[in-house]
Amino acid sequence: MDSEEQRIGGCLPRIRSVVTGLTKAEQKVAEYILANPAKVINLSITELAETTGGAEATIFRLCQKLGYKGYQRFKIALAGDLYTPAESVCKEVDPGDSLSVVAGKVFQSINEGLQDTLKIINQAALEQAVDLLAAARRIDAYGSGGSAVIANDIEHRFMRFGMPVRSYADPHMQISSAALMEPEDVVIAISHTGSNRDLLDSVKMAKASGAKVIAITSHMKSPLSKLADISLYGTAKETEYRSEAMASRLVHLAIVDVLYVGVVLRMQDRIGDNMEKIRQAIAVRRV
Repeated sequence: MDSEEQRIGGCLPRIRSVVTGLTKAEQKVAEYILANPAKVINLSITELAETTGGAEATIFRLCQKLGYKGYQRFKIALAGDLYTPAESVCKEVDPGDSLSVVAGKVFQSINEGLQDTLKIINQAALEQAVDLLAAARRIDAYGSGGSAVIANDIEHRFMRFGMPVRSYADPHMQISSAALMEPEDVVIAISHTGSNRDLLDSVKMAKASGAKVIAITSHMKSPLSKLADISLYGTAKETEYRSEAMASRLVHLAIVDVLYVGVVLRMQDRIGDNMEKIRQAIAVRRV
């Protein structure tokens, strides 16, 4: 957060101080935020627009009038108004908790996310995604921040199939990759919010190049979900702001594992030799 954002006071007081000078559309959004701050923390900009009957552009302008560069900066500041530093890491954790208690609560949050995802995962979408990946000429995975770890895992696992697989975290590399995609290629785009502007630009470029796009995200109504050919979602119910983002990383990795095993089963007659070569190459490096 830049110095100007740090200098001005809390998020909710800012809204109260400027609400009378906002447009009617902005006032409607501001009043909803003031009445439901804990709910807003769990909403993407698209979901907040739908909930308030407004437009994403209206919300973005409101954030700027409040002194924030964008919606994500605004939500981080809003979380700071509602939660202590310990709660911002995981809402269930109390400052006096021992590490053994913290471990139990964190693991429980992750387990709930996995179980919720299992309940809502779209089986038809999974089958379609596996079909696309098994037939792909090339697979590129895009993810920024925490999602870059998941993109790297895709490269690590899927390279065993003997096809070109690369992961890209840098936005310039992502869009360069997207510009070179072809109709036989597949992009896997990972984003917790599904609202990362650079990622969305890269996905649009990949689709314009003819590639198919598989999205892995936590928000069903996100801009990424609307762009993707196939969307796979993690976590059915919303948890609090930071713990949801923490658990979603592992939930998304679990979705990647399902895709990987699905492709292995679909292509086992074609990739058996590759898998054996990799096992032997790794085995000689062990003590």
